Amino acid sequence: MKYISGDELAQMMKSGKAPNQDYLVVDVRDDDYAGGNIKDAFNLPSREFHTGVYDLAQKSADVKVVVFHCALSQMRGPKAARIYEETRTNLNLAQDKSQEVYILTHGFTGFQQKFKDDPALIENWDKDVWENAEEWS
Repeated sequence: MKYISGDELAQMMKSGKAPNQDYLVVDVRDDDYAGGNIKDAFNLPSREFHTGVYDLAQKSADVKVVVFHCALSQMRGPKAARIYEETRTNLNLAQDKSQEVYILTHGFTGFQQKFKDDPALIENWDKDVWENAEEWS
C-alpha cells in the first residue's frame, strides 16, 4: 500500500486538478464523519463499503488518483483501499486504466489538525466535535 501525506494531498487539491476527475478522496468513516470532512470527499462508510465498492470502482475507473482515509488511517482506510484494489482487479479495471491508490497518512484527524482553517481543503468543520475527539481514541 502506498501512502500520501496531508501536505501532498493539500498540494494536489490546490494545484488546479479537478476533484472526482483527476483525484478522488474516499472517506470511510462511519459515525465519526461528523465534525468535518475533506472538501469534495466521497463518504462511503466502512459498514457499507462491501455493498458500495463495486459501484465506486466502476464510477472512479477514469480517476487518476484515489485517496482513502478514515479517522487515523490505521484500520478502516487501509482495509478499504485493499478491498477497492481487489475489486478493480476482479472487474478487470486495474489492467485497463492506470490509477494510483493511496492511504492518507494520519487520516482525517491529522489532516484537520493542520488544515481545519482552510476552506479550500476542509468543509463542515465543527470545533465542538473536535474538542471532544479524545473520546474517540
